[in-house]
Amino acid sequence: MSLKPYLAASVMALVATGAIAQDDLPQASSEWFTAGQEAIQAIIDRQMNTNPATNIILMVADGNGVGTNYATRLFIGQEEGGMGEDHVLPYETPEWSSALVKTYNINAQTPDSAPTAGSMNTGVKQRFNLINLGEEARYDDCSTVEGNELTTLAEILEPMGKSVGIISTARLTHATPAAVYAKTASRNWEDSVPEGCTAQADIATQLIDAMESGLIDFAMGGGHRHFIPESEEGGRRADGVNLVERATGLGAQFATNTEEFQALTLDGETPTLALFEPSHMQYEHDRTDEPSLAEMTAAAIEYLSQNEEGYFLEVEAGRVDHASHAGNLFRTLTDGRAFAEAVAMADEMTNDEDTLIIVTADHEHSLAFNGYCGRGSNILGLCYDIDNSGVAHSDELVLGDDGLPYPIVGFLNGPGSILVPEAEGEGTQQVETEVGAAEGTVPTFSGSRPDVTQEEALDPDYLQQALIPKSSESHSGEDVAVYAKGPWAHLFDGTIEQNVIFHVMHHAAVTAAAEQ
Repeated sequence: MSLKPYLAASVMALVATGAIAQDDLPQASSEWFTAGQEAIQAIIDRQMNTNPATNIILMVADGNGVGTNYATRLFIGQEEGGMGEDHVLPYETPEWSSALVKTYNINAQTPDSAPTAGSMNTGVKQRFNLINLGEEARYDDCSTVEGNELTTLAEILEPMGKSVGIISTARLTHATPAAVYAKTASRNWEDSVPEGCTAQADIATQLIDAMESGLIDFAMGGGHRHFIPESEEGGRRADGVNLVERATGLGAQFATNTEEFQALTLDGETPTLALFEPSHMQYEHDRTDEPSLAEMTAAAIEYLSQNEEGYFLEVEAGRVDHASHAGNLFRTLTDGRAFAEAVAMADEMTNDEDTLIIVTADHEHSLAFNGYCGRGSNILGLCYDIDNSGVAHSDELVLGDDGLPYPIVGFLNGPGSILVPEAEGEGTQQVETEVGAAEGTVPTFSGSRPDVTQEEALDPDYLQQALIPKSSESHSGEDVAVYAKGPWAHLFDGTIEQNVIFHVMHHAAVTAAAEQ
């Protein structure tokens, strides 16, 4: 007869009676062990907050999926002098609840920012490239707008007396910020709509309409070109309308640079519009004469918090996404750091008792991580080997079968592709294709990996190695994370659909208030 069942039962009995206490285990003195005990105790001590949420702050780092977030964590930790892997971002502490989020759109496995942001603002998934229209609407078809408009969270909260603000390092007419106020059959109709389209206005006009109606109180980001006529330098509006003049004529204050930003009156009453760049704001690494995301967040909270009825604020780190599209990890991570600083600022300026802060992303990118790298290998650089007798990596590079070192992070597609088109007229083959944007005749691509040095890989302008050649790297469909603290944050648990984020916010601000 086997003794295993008897022995197992005996061990369980000893554990149950406390005969084997944790402090008696040989690993009890390990820092990892005690840190583990502290981590679960912090979660045990966490109390469910069922207060109504007076304020809601939705913070979206565009393109900051689980992988990008991991890279940002290492980057910041290494910048601060650590090895990086054990660094904790401001929203990764036990005080924050978390969940995984499924990001697909109604008709797309790989999502677009417009419907993902729309799902968070309306509670339903939407179609690719549409903003805040129901599933019967169709992309680029103005005739499907009427009757398919969805009600946004801002439109629900504003009649309750709450103020509404938007901040983005992208254009304010871009997909994620536009989801707070706009309804459109195309995310690209930023300053015009097709001829004969009367069912909706362009996105920039919708923002000023929302400010005039009192829906939007505070809006700050890029995109100046979509608000001014073609007759003015950099303007894009063919209709000749100057929306900035319209906004200031309605009593709004306006800023375009750091000095004007610092001079704004944050009284909670004067409508506020700031447009710092013709298109998107600058990457954090290149930023001059415009405020940081953390500074804009602080200004918005100072302004909005003067409303005793509360507020809804959406904050977007839009350029995290753009740097990944460009295949440039350095700027992805420096803008990721700016986002983390903005989260820390929002947390510091608010009270967990009445403010629900949600930190998430709209989608991930097609980045990938190479191995096997030793601890502390610079996340921007090459993969160094594991030191079997120490903790930090060895001085030996890990090589591929081609005998060359490789960066820790790469992209599956993008501008940094190792494949390049062969020159015409040198006996190269032309390939006929009917697939996607490459429809027609395209050249044959070939190539091999370059021998990259650590110095080259750490250059801020270095493009990560990619496989499939694309002028702009693509999103991916994998999950993102959501982190939350404050009233009803505990509702984030497990794996959820992206539109559930709206329902948590609605429950915290509307349902809980009605039941009180």
